[in-house]
Amino acid sequence: MFSSSKKNLKTMLEVFAVFQWFFSIILIITVAILGNLYVLVFTSYWPVTVLIFIWLAFDWKTPEQGGRRLNWVRRWRLWRYYCNYFPIKLLKTHDISPSHNYILVCHPHGLMSHAVFGNFATEATGFSKIFPGIIPYTLTLGAFFWVPFLREYVLSTGVCSVSQSSMDFLLTQKGKGNMLIVVVGGLAECRYSLPGSSTLVLKKRFGFVRVALRHGVALIPAYSFGETELYNQYIFSPGGLVNCFQMWFQSLVHVYPCAFYGRGFTRNSWGFLPYARSLTTVVGEPLSLPKIENPSEADVAKYHELYIDALRKLFNEHKTKFGISETQELEII
Repeated sequence: MFSSSKKNLKTMLEVFAVFQWFFSIILIITVAILGNLYVLVFTSYWPVTVLIFIWLAFDWKTPEQGGRRLNWVRRWRLWRYYCNYFPIKLLKTHDISPSHNYILVCHPHGLMSHAVFGNFATEATGFSKIFPGIIPYTLTLGAFFWVPFLREYVLSTGVCSVSQSSMDFLLTQKGKGNMLIVVVGGLAECRYSLPGSSTLVLKKRFGFVRVALRHGVALIPAYSFGETELYNQYIFSPGGLVNCFQMWFQSLVHVYPCAFYGRGFTRNSWGFLPYARSLTTVVGEPLSLPKIENPSEADVAKYHELYIDALRKLFNEHKTKFGISETQELEII
């Protein structure tokens, strides 16, 4: 009886941990925007909103200058419950020296990048023990740092902006032993985040290679097996009204508005929680690149191709361990 109650409590805490991260983003954005607008226009407390915007202006560059990580936030017990929900695991295949900087390129993006967040924005899977002396900087869209309160929450986990100026700062002003984590497929890759899929938007993504060449840092391929198994998508008929809207919206802002769903608060219901599927991020061998301050298009294309070869090798070496057929290949578009 006691054992059953303890197990139920653990399950509830895991569900809460995942739900609060997803819900807090939506809630904070809504409250921050609508709440500040209401206070500014309809109440006498408008100076509070003014002070918030003054702080934003004063602190605007922080996400591009190393962020503001709080290690005690990264070590919250909450994140252990978050990672145990799936569970999320981190697998190292090669030792990485803290005497160099790196750009770790993680695939696939998935819908919420749960594996990237759990493994690199928290200490729940033991990053600092697995990679001693390495400091991870998970990079994301600058839009996360436009919203008051949400930006502080995100910054506290060691997340920074994915802008070029941010990457340049981290690779030149923060010493050695830094690992920049980027998910190059971006939101455009959400369209292909379907159970059983191994399709990556990578063929025309050259920016990360160009940055690595300019700074002479190694690229590390990483693949999160199970990331595309967390949600289902409703696929609308090609040529239909909704499908045409999806394609138009993606061409306009490079974001695919997919209709996704997962499980609800009970296992037999549906909702917006991800399915409890095992996630393992396999970190491959660093691919050394020369330092070329002004790399040509030919240089970038050459090392981009070498990176893709290294990624395919990593995927093929580990795919059968995670339930992927030996015949299934990595599709890069």
